[in-house]
Amino acid sequence: MSSIDTWSPWVAILVTGAPGLLGLMNIAYSLYLSSRQLDAMKNALKNSRYIYLWGPSLGKRGLILSLLEIAKITGMIMMPKAYIRLGDLNPVDLENFPAGLKQLLKINFLILTIGCAWLVVVCLLLHFK
Repeated sequence: MSSIDTWSPWVAILVTGAPGLLGLMNIAYSLYLSSRQLDAMKNALKNSRYIYLWGPSLGKRGLILSLLEIAKITGMIMMPKAYIRLGDLNPVDLENFPAGLKQLLKINFLILTIGCAWLVVVCLLLHFK
C-alpha cells in the first residue's frame, strides 16, 4: 500500500477533507429539516412519548439543540427497535410515518454514516502512513 505522503497534494486534501465537508453538509441539512419539516415530523409522531414530552419545545431551544432533536428523530425512525423498547417511539406512529419524511431522514442518516465511515478510513490511512 502506498503512503498518503506520495499522493498528489490535491487528492490528499480531498480525501482527508471530505469527512469535514460531509459533516458541514449534515449540519446544513439538519438545520433545513428542523426549520422546514419539524412540524410535520411532530404531527406524524404525536403518539410517541418523546414527542409528547418534548413536543412543545422542539425547534425552539436554539441551534445546537435543534440539531440534536433532528438527530434523535432520525435515530428513532432509522433504528426503531431500540426506541420502541425504550418507549420513546410508538409502533403505530412508525407504521404511519409519511414516506416523504422518511426519505428525508434516510438522506440525513446516509450523509452521517458515509461521513463517519470515511473519517475512519482517513484515520487509518494517516495512522499507517
